[in-house]
Amino acid sequence: MISNQILQNTIDGLKGITRVNFCVIDMEGNELATTMNIDEDYREMIRDFVTSPAESQVVGGYHYFKIVDEQQLGYILLAKGDSDDVFMIGNLAAFQLQNLLVAYKEKFDKDNFIKSLILDNLLLVDIYSRARKLRIDTESRRAVFIVELNRGNENAAMEALKNTYSDKNRDFITSVDENNIILIKELSDQETYDYMDKIARDMLTTVKNQQNVTVRVAYGTIVRELKEVSRSYKEAKMALEVGKIFFLEKEVVSYSNLGIGRLIYQLPLPLCKMFIKEIFDGKSPDEFDEETLTTINKFFENNLNVSETSRQLFVHRNTLVYRLDKLQKTTGLDLRVFEDAITFKISLMVVRYMRYMEKQDF
Repeated sequence: MISNQILQNTIDGLKGITRVNFCVIDMEGNELATTMNIDEDYREMIRDFVTSPAESQVVGGYHYFKIVDEQQLGYILLAKGDSDDVFMIGNLAAFQLQNLLVAYKEKFDKDNFIKSLILDNLLLVDIYSRARKLRIDTESRRAVFIVELNRGNENAAMEALKNTYSDKNRDFITSVDENNIILIKELSDQETYDYMDKIARDMLTTVKNQQNVTVRVAYGTIVRELKEVSRSYKEAKMALEVGKIFFLEKEVVSYSNLGIGRLIYQLPLPLCKMFIKEIFDGKSPDEFDEETLTTINKFFENNLNVSETSRQLFVHRNTLVYRLDKLQKTTGLDLRVFEDAITFKISLMVVRYMRYMEKQDF
């Protein structure tokens, strides 16, 4: 249903154009929006008009009009005055409000449909029948983007994104919780993942310009049928979570570029614990002192290059070799050996995933 504020703005605009006063009333005789004061004496006449078969009438210096939505009475409109001109203006105003009611109802229906679609709450037959009724193409290329705000005004961010990206019957913006805004973007055959990455970064900039908040954007893969949109949404959601675990420095994350993080994210925790126990005999690789962890991370960043790592750490090459030898004695893994380095790197990622999942349980 249309909000009272929208009704008020509409009749204020109509009054400004026509210089005729209006009042919108519900079926119980309550004023929802008005540009004038209505006497109590008229409320009984309004209730009588609701039950009468007439579409309009003039009584006591007011024209009454019924506003119907799908053959059901929605509102009563009063226009002050009993002349033919006021009758014509009142008819136009009622027509405008009726179209507004239909438009907002369609918008509400579309939003509910899109939410049900991405959450997999629709049968296949319902997807196609409702899409046809709402005039939504079922075979366009689409992808789902999720914008996550850690805090701030979600409504302001959503309006900013709607003004930039929402295209009637093509792109859809909605939300399923207070922190995430979802864009379902229709793509042409020429628009590939490079274009999607640009869209994601543009969305990031749009929201940041709107309000100073921490924002992350993730997107799924391209799907070719409307029924597969929920899969792209799930992929974008996974990308968002995996990004928070393994790619904290990235503000934009793509499902197609998650690498080994995607595999680790889908491992059960008991299997992860078994793996860490097997490699480190019950210890955890994230429990080393800060100096050792810094050395390990820098060594990986430089592709196991001892000379470059020692230079960036401002230590002598022999000092770095000593640290690596000490780590080998502690763990049994020599990071200068590719296989051991891979095992250690995966172990660090597994532990990071375990710590993240443990926090989610609290």
